[in-house]
Amino acid sequence: MRGGFGGGLTRGADERTQRERNAEAPHIPHLGRRIVALFSPYRGRLSITAVLVILSAALGVIPALLVEQVFDLALFPASGGPNIPLLIELVALMIGLFVASAGLNVLQTWLTSSVGNRVTGDLRVRLFRHLQSMELAFFTRTKTGVIQSRLQNDVGGVASVLTNTFTSILGNGVTVIASLVAMVIIDWRLTLVAVVMLPVLVVIQRRVGQVRARIAAQTQESLSTLTAMTQESLSVSGIMLTSSFNRSEYETGRYADETSRQVSLQIRQAMSGQGFFAVVGVIMSAVPAIIYLLAGIFITGGVDITAGAIVAFTAVQGRLLFPLMALMRVALDLQTSMALFARIFEYLDLEPAIVDAPDAIEVADAPGPVGRIEFRDVSFRYPGAGEDAATLHDVSFVAEPGQHIAFVGSSGAGKTTILYLAPRMYEASSGAVLFAGADVRDLRRPSLLDSIGIVSQETYLFHASIRDNLLYAKPDATTDELEQACRGAHIHHVIESFPDGYDTVVGERGYRLSGGEKQRIAIARVLLKNPPVLLLDEATSALDTVSERTVQQALDTAARGRTTLTIAHRISTIVGADVIHVVESGRIVESGTHADLLAAGGAYARLVAHQQENALSSI
Repeated sequence: MRGGFGGGLTRGADERTQRERNAEAPHIPHLGRRIVALFSPYRGRLSITAVLVILSAALGVIPALLVEQVFDLALFPASGGPNIPLLIELVALMIGLFVASAGLNVLQTWLTSSVGNRVTGDLRVRLFRHLQSMELAFFTRTKTGVIQSRLQNDVGGVASVLTNTFTSILGNGVTVIASLVAMVIIDWRLTLVAVVMLPVLVVIQRRVGQVRARIAAQTQESLSTLTAMTQESLSVSGIMLTSSFNRSEYETGRYADETSRQVSLQIRQAMSGQGFFAVVGVIMSAVPAIIYLLAGIFITGGVDITAGAIVAFTAVQGRLLFPLMALMRVALDLQTSMALFARIFEYLDLEPAIVDAPDAIEVADAPGPVGRIEFRDVSFRYPGAGEDAATLHDVSFVAEPGQHIAFVGSSGAGKTTILYLAPRMYEASSGAVLFAGADVRDLRRPSLLDSIGIVSQETYLFHASIRDNLLYAKPDATTDELEQACRGAHIHHVIESFPDGYDTVVGERGYRLSGGEKQRIAIARVLLKNPPVLLLDEATSALDTVSERTVQQALDTAARGRTTLTIAHRISTIVGADVIHVVESGRIVESGTHADLLAAGGAYARLVAHQQENALSSI
């Protein structure tokens, strides 16, 4: 038990502890300046918003100042009874100011919502575009769910800050300043009493914000884990795996444990600072009572303070309470969101390992014929691997335009790596990969990718119609072009037999289709793209004999007239290749035609004999 399921639990606990250690937000230089820069495309709207906010805040304070006039000049004038005409004028002015302030608030809310949501959208698209530029190795070492969490949870977590922070700081800041000025005008001594605790509260707020930032980083890390679990376990492949091994309860337990941790973190985040705000509320609410006491003491001591001044002061001080608490909440939210911004900019600061050279050229401008591929002493090792852990060693070969070149060898020999170096999915560690006579590092990568079609063992189809999956290769393709490509891939008659024809939805990853049907649609998609070079990565290895024969016919059609590099699982599929390279431990150890290699009696002959023995034993 200790070596089995219990060991898995221990590992899970260790991983969770490590995640908590790693949950601290990364340090990003000039983070505040970079956040402010996000708003630069919307400077005009922000300027208008700022004017509206200042006007709205100023108009909101004026009625409190009018209270003194209402009491001392209209309700209780020194000359006698209430001055009704003046009272009507003052009340009408106060109501007018309230209406104007409310109208400005509506307009200002629309502007801030517009700017904030656009900035959020810009940030999400910018992050998505940057991730699209990352090399294949980044995605092989990073969980898809973690990437999704950065895009959805982290960007979503800062959305409210981007939308509301500017106006909240400006509006509440103006209100606080205007209120303090008004309080000083009414009575500076009472103002000192009202603000004496503010420095202490600011210090406490900073400490609380630091705690919340740490909790926010842990919360987002937990959300990333939950997203990754969902993506892995609830995909079609994940459900099939858990069902076949009867691990549904185990997966549910993992999800429940992480959800429990997430709930705990959310509660901690919600409660952090609540005690602080309770203290702030008590202090600010108690200030008017203290003001009344001090006013009584001042009047007793002979200080001239009118009733209107006292009422006006407490009214203005009341206007100070909510903006001040709002500013402190914004300050806490900013400190909390800094952890999320840091996680977002951490991904934005990732440098793609494969980028175009400044003077990169189009494939059409390359010196050699399009379709010619050459490897010159190419070696490759994955990033972080040691010198002795290279996947390829001094690989050299030439594929002339229109040739069919095949690679055979045991699993892990390096065949797929060779294939993926041609379109720069990976970058050679040494040596040179040439396409059309130019080093691929000197070619614009979009142009290079447009010249190459890839059909892999694991076909990927979108959860969309067959038509939409085909149009991914050529969005402006006509119906005739679609059907011609599908006829070439020997799939048109199958599609026509479906009730919805080309509008048939294939399901998640194409699971509503058979393996052979998916592969032939993938081949049709490449035919529609019509590239001069075709890379086939064990495209028939997962199929039964009948499906393999049909798909192989489609591949033969697709390869006609194109330079084709094939990784073969079954020797029978590549006996007609112009050149066959045998790959062992990252090296090409034999090259020649099928007949030549058989006659040589080397590694290739042994592979053929081994497959024939397996075929006979399975009968």
